[in-house]
Amino acid sequence: MIKLIEKTAGLAAVDTTLTLPLQSRIKCRLRVTLDNGVDAGLFLPRGSTLVDGDLLRADNGYTVKVVAARETLSSVVSDDPHLLARACYHLGNRHVQIEIQPDRVSYPHDHVLDGMLRGLGLQVTVTEAPFEPEPGAYGGSAENGHRHAQGAGHGHHH
Repeated sequence: MIKLIEKTAGLAAVDTTLTLPLQSRIKCRLRVTLDNGVDAGLFLPRGSTLVDGDLLRADNGYTVKVVAARETLSSVVSDDPHLLARACYHLGNRHVQIEIQPDRVSYPHDHVLDGMLRGLGLQVTVTEAPFEPEPGAYGGSAENGHRHAQGAGHGHHH
């Protein structure tokens, strides 16, 4: 078993890839099977979040590129920033992870949330795509242009 121990930067030669959904990319300890079939273990520092394109180095120098898996998402598209802001508000009020683009908001597919957003006047489409949600106010910071997902907890009490 290969032991993946740290993120690395630079132009390292990639030996293979590792395709993971968001819920696996937010874990720092995880047993995985690399895309080439080799078993590996993630042993990353606590609080690590993997994003599409991250490079991981194994204890033996093996380099693995992270690929964000395609997931079932719901998306709303609008050229009305006020309407998109309302969508973000209502999704955030329900603590839903969202990916925000200039004209689009995406979230893990949920038919109840889809209905709520249709009620606001938005058209919802269901798609398969990689998911890179906003980190949230307490979820970390951007690193090398990547957004990092919020881990467990959200930093405030109700």
